[in-house]
Amino acid sequence: METVAPFKEVIDEIKEAGGDAFKFCFQCGLCDTVCPWNRVRQFSIRKIIREATFGLTEIEGEDIWRCTTCGRCPQRCPRGVKQIEVGVSLRRVASEYEIFPASVRSARTARASLISEGNPLQGERKKRSEWATDLAVKPYAEGMEALYFVGCYLSYDPRMKKVAVATAKILKKAGVEFGILGDKENCCGESIRKTGSEKVFKQLAKDNIKTFIDSGVKKIIVSSPHCYHTFKNEYPEFMVNFEVVHINQFLLDLIDSGRLELTGEFPKQVTYHDPCYLGRHNDIYEEPRDLLRKVPGLELIEMADSRKDSLCCGGGGGRIWMDTPLEERFSDLRLIQANEIGAQVLATSCPYCITNFEESRLNLEYEEVLEIKDITEIINDML
Repeated sequence: METVAPFKEVIDEIKEAGGDAFKFCFQCGLCDTVCPWNRVRQFSIRKIIREATFGLTEIEGEDIWRCTTCGRCPQRCPRGVKQIEVGVSLRRVASEYEIFPASVRSARTARASLISEGNPLQGERKKRSEWATDLAVKPYAEGMEALYFVGCYLSYDPRMKKVAVATAKILKKAGVEFGILGDKENCCGESIRKTGSEKVFKQLAKDNIKTFIDSGVKKIIVSSPHCYHTFKNEYPEFMVNFEVVHINQFLLDLIDSGRLELTGEFPKQVTYHDPCYLGRHNDIYEEPRDLLRKVPGLELIEMADSRKDSLCCGGGGGRIWMDTPLEERFSDLRLIQANEIGAQVLATSCPYCITNFEESRLNLEYEEVLEIKDITEIINDML
């Protein structure tokens, strides 16, 4: 019988990240019953917590990298175990020793790109604002109504650039005086922090905070729920507080105040997917739906697993950079749910979700069955 020695560093790292909350686990298993992984394969976050309690975590394996930080298990845990913090702390140990399974190594590439270019997509920093070349978008200047923090995927990914363009067009149409930071903008750092690279996160955060302060930024509009969560809930760790507004909230206010008028029609059945970091992590459920209800002709229908029970797309926790076998992709399950209720459009508000859904649309051969839209794209079509 093999004897496994406790890995003291694991216990110390978990304590630093989440205190002693992991010791509260009494192995009820509620976390496993709601974990989306158990819809596609066998996986036990409960087992990982138990092993971590004794410092017996296998940091060489893939299991500590599976968590998408979707927030389902903390939501159901009766003991406040802080599963996400525990999981991230285990990844910190693995990252410190540069131990990455084959399916995770692309996250290391993303980290290198973040350090060198300020984004995880290996895009050149000087090209960060190229999406706005033909839009006459101004650089942010102190005194403007808001900074539009574009984010990495909307700056570099060909599909997501369309969302950035739609957003800028809407803001200009509404007469909003806004600006962007261009090549002075860095990744918010949320996902790299969730993969255990705390030092990289802190440097990105400090650089962004310095830029915000130097530029006189007070109000920040974001398209990504991950940016929203980080600026609102994690940057205050650095003793700063900015007014952070998700684009859905901002557009709803523009319409309600009469600054933006929707004139077209969108006569389609649309279902809305709640991104984990907008919904569960930040309780923003109704504003996106209220915004969609403002669109003439649009019929909003609900999928199974909506609002607080929303099914994760699989991209959180840095998984957007990792390899997931075709048969284990949550995004496929989500598109099937949308198709089952007869939706013609699956709308959402997250670059990770859209990226995964577009790939699943190809995998499932749904190109003629279902459109994937960011809400801003629908609103822009109505102007």
